[in-house]
Amino acid sequence: MKIRVGQGYDVHKLVEGHPFWLGGIQIPHTHGAYGHSDADVVCHVLCDALLGAANMRNIGYHFSDKDPRWKGVDSKVLLAEVLRMIREAGYEISNVDVTVVLQEPKLNPHIPAMKTCLSGVMQIPEEDISIKATTSEHMGFVGRKEGIAAFCVALIYKTS
Repeated sequence: MKIRVGQGYDVHKLVEGHPFWLGGIQIPHTHGAYGHSDADVVCHVLCDALLGAANMRNIGYHFSDKDPRWKGVDSKVLLAEVLRMIREAGYEISNVDVTVVLQEPKLNPHIPAMKTCLSGVMQIPEEDISIKATTSEHMGFVGRKEGIAAFCVALIYKTS
């Protein structure tokens, strides 16, 4: 069996009064991530990790922030397209592991809903999706509550 691993990394600025989308769900908070799309860093790192594992470049290559088609797009749409691409190339997901770095709000209460949402988009069991949250101990742009960062590792395998 051929297996491949990919990793993803993404950051976005936090803006007061902006909607906060994370892991496919909207989280109530005073600030939200800002970007060309809905700036969902969890969906973005999943896209990058999966694309990297399949040797298909990165999210920016396929969904340029210069392309008006992707302005304000729901990142679940991007993730679904990435899944279509890797499955068309004969790959399936074994598991994904996401770490979100954010000073506030606390994400643990929202992780089950994120996993449920992403399981539906990715068409894999929730048990194959790990989402963890940590802070940066008040250091750097995350610690100053200026932004959010996320990392992801994805394991895929060849089905054909």
